Amino acid sequence: MKPTHILRHRLIVLSLCAAALWLAPPAGADDYDLVIRNGRVMNPANGLDSVRDIGIRDGRIAALSREPLEGGEVVDAEGLVVAPGFIDLHAHGQREFEAWLQARDGVTTQLEMELGAYPIGTWYAAREGKAVINYGATVSHILSRVATFVDLEARGLSEDDLAGGLLGNDSTDTIAHDRSWVEAAADTERLDAIRTRLQSGLDDGALGIGFGINYTAGARREEIYRLFQLAADNGVSAFVHSRFMSEEDLGGSVDAIQELLANAAATGAGLHIVHIGSSGGSQVPLLLDMIDGARTRGVDVTTEVYPYTAWSTFIGAAIFDGDFTRLLGLDYTDIELPETGERLDQARFQRIREQAPQTIIVGHGMQEANVTAAVAHPGVMIASDGMMYQNGRAHPRGAGTFSRVLGRYVRDLGALSLMEALGKMSYLPARRLENVAPQMRRKGRIEIGADADLVVFDPATVTDRATFSEPARPSAGISHVLVGGTFVVREGEPQEGVYPGQAVRR
Repeated sequence: MKPTHILRHRLIVLSLCAAALWLAPPAGADDYDLVIRNGRVMNPANGLDSVRDIGIRDGRIAALSREPLEGGEVVDAEGLVVAPGFIDLHAHGQREFEAWLQARDGVTTQLEMELGAYPIGTWYAAREGKAVINYGATVSHILSRVATFVDLEARGLSEDDLAGGLLGNDSTDTIAHDRSWVEAAADTERLDAIRTRLQSGLDDGALGIGFGINYTAGARREEIYRLFQLAADNGVSAFVHSRFMSEEDLGGSVDAIQELLANAAATGAGLHIVHIGSSGGSQVPLLLDMIDGARTRGVDVTTEVYPYTAWSTFIGAAIFDGDFTRLLGLDYTDIELPETGERLDQARFQRIREQAPQTIIVGHGMQEANVTAAVAHPGVMIASDGMMYQNGRAHPRGAGTFSRVLGRYVRDLGALSLMEALGKMSYLPARRLENVAPQMRRKGRIEIGADADLVVFDPATVTDRATFSEPARPSAGISHVLVGGTFVVREGEPQEGVYPGQAVRR
């Protein structure tokens, strides 16, 4: 063969080999544990919106391919959206019952960031190996106050008993009747004790400091400011329920948000303001403008909203100590007892408050226009504020928040795009925490090396089904949910007996 023919032959062979390598699935494709095939992959981290196969190996995303992948198992997702699993920064219901409801709503990580937990080590240890979805918490200012002001030993309790929280925890029923932790101001000695407990929680891996200032009327502004300093010193954020909720000029929602923004600006602590929709009332547009202005000027501040026009809390909360019907613009008949569906009158309200202050109630009366504005506002995250269910009853947001955004606000109202909504429910919450908890850099996105925390849903049918009369009905249109590559929901059904959830902590 002539040299020129030999060269031409070699070039042809090399070209064919190169083409074969280009068209072939990635090396090791047959080693994938699971392949999600032909789904519409939407990644809010980089804007990817295209049909892809996803190869999963050892709990992480190992391949994204336009070409078919093969693996030990292949699941067809044609016509369905594949998105990062939703991250709920504000989930009080941390038991298995609530976790399953959240999983069926597309949630793969539920975090107790507002009220938090204490003691942190005990709280995390109780969930290890028993979690349906990923979990984590801030260290609780409220429970640190309880441990500081209440004589637990005299009640036959230890600080470890507080790890179950104050709601739905039989061990701490009597503490709800003790008002010292609510009403008393902390002197220097007690403030030091609170600070020490919070520091201990941060040292044990808490994701920040959680404040329910609205529930601790005795916590003066200096106390909160000093604890913002503690957050800043530790490089963590404060996750805060603001002090007031009303339209009063002094002692109202604007006053409360100004306190938090000033603390964050003065100390350098990161700040996350919870449920701006219910905290702001008719002043939501003004509060969002204040938050945007502070962020533009360098304050590390974010906020969240849940997509409902009713709020929920426990009837013993300090907000109900005064003339709350005037301050909140409510009548007693706007308040519902979820356990029975009963609307209350003043006498019934006061009787329950005295006898069972931990009872969960629902308040109706928020304006839909303000909720929609917050849901659609750039940078505002979606978070459920889901409560513990009592006898199967609670606010439906614990079961339907994320599907409600996708169904009502994206598909039906067109208030925001699907990609924007997915970012608010996954990528933005992950970004909020990734500098504190490095594992969050592997969540909220679909890319090589990311955790295989995924939700697969039908954008044409996804919707919430939980209502105030049936608050535990699971969402519809959620086909599959995976946590670390393990199905917790498959073909719309919970896969009971699996516990792939992992701790998210510092």
